[in-house]
Amino acid sequence: MTSTLTSPRADRAAPPHTGDHARRRTRVFALPEVRWAAAATACFLLALPLQLAGAPVWAWGPLYALTYATGGWEPGWAGLRALREKTLDVDLLMIVAALGAASIGQVMDGALLIVIFATSGALEALATARTADSVRGLLDLAPAGATRIEADGSETVVAVDDLVVGDVILVRPGERIGADGRVLDGASDVDQATITGESLPVAKEKDDEVFAGTFNGTGALRVRVERDASDSVIARIVRMVQEASETKAPTQLFIEKVEQRYSLGMVMATLGVFLVPLALGADLTDSLLRAMTFMIVASPCAVVLATMPPLLSAIANAGRHGVLVKSAVVMERLGQVDAVALDKTGTLTEGTPRVTDVCPLPGTGLDEHGLLLLAAAAEAPSEHPLARAIVTAARDRGLVPEPVEEFASTPGVGVQATVEGRLVEVGAPARLLGGA
Repeated sequence: MTSTLTSPRADRAAPPHTGDHARRRTRVFALPEVRWAAAATACFLLALPLQLAGAPVWAWGPLYALTYATGGWEPGWAGLRALREKTLDVDLLMIVAALGAASIGQVMDGALLIVIFATSGALEALATARTADSVRGLLDLAPAGATRIEADGSETVVAVDDLVVGDVILVRPGERIGADGRVLDGASDVDQATITGESLPVAKEKDDEVFAGTFNGTGALRVRVERDASDSVIARIVRMVQEASETKAPTQLFIEKVEQRYSLGMVMATLGVFLVPLALGADLTDSLLRAMTFMIVASPCAVVLATMPPLLSAIANAGRHGVLVKSAVVMERLGQVDAVALDKTGTLTEGTPRVTDVCPLPGTGLDEHGLLLLAAAAEAPSEHPLARAIVTAARDRGLVPEPVEEFASTPGVGVQATVEGRLVEVGAPARLLGGA
């Protein structure tokens, strides 16, 4: 007796998790910008309560000095380098504003500005590092080596970068495919969700295309290499993510365009706010305080720092969740989208199949529970997603599958098992083992 559940499928082992990406994730305090920002913040938080509590200057003054030094030296040095190139950098303006505040006795205000600016720089550095992590995570998908079949039939393990078009590689069960190519012989199923987004493994046989970095199931494949490693689909995806992190959105380009003119104008206006009242007989301290206050308020620091970190963070976060963003322009325009069209199962769903209907054929003598129980028993030894869905459906209905006496799995076809002395085959009707 043969029972059939219709769904084209192939059995395979579940792919392992990619552990390299997790191990290579950038540690937060490995970034110098984060360490300096943390040091500046710590010094500020120690100095502020001492000052507010009325402690002597010698108790909190050195802490504020450390805040200025740890949080300000790096942007200050960057601003001086830009000044040597005849460019007025926003980093230098921030340092001048902070030092100006300190010069008129507003030490705490200047230190707070330093902390805010240093923290913004640290967040940008962290977002950039995480973007690089997402790229490295994609690179981890491709294996480092592959088994090449030589002309005399021998097998040699070589680096995937050494493979050339025309080479033949052997992909054993449970291995990741080392190169883009076409199947010469063999049959298996391949989990290529990382490339195509398919939620279920795809059956592969002779003349089918396979991609580097995808996970082979339970069958062995011989694959002819059709693309160099540098031109594989996964390599092109990596380049696309890298290029996306280097692009600039229209808002950022506009801000950078006006930044220089705005900064120069602000410096001239600050000098005017200081010199004009002073020339008219105003007090020096009051004029300097007014000018420094104007510089701090009018500084474009916040505007400049508010553009790239959110974009980098969004691109990196999307990459970690399997969404590849082609450019920062795309990410910025995403906020203006009114409708989205999706063409892949599993994009919005969980990507986990489940049994919706059980339909026994007339004349089998089985009801829904009987058919599902036999199918679940045959599928119990399999790790295919559809097999797990069938077994789960049976258990949800309180059915306990019997142990199988014999079990055989054919990649790309289905399973065959003996259950309570009866032959049970599960697979697509056109590809069942018995040809039914």
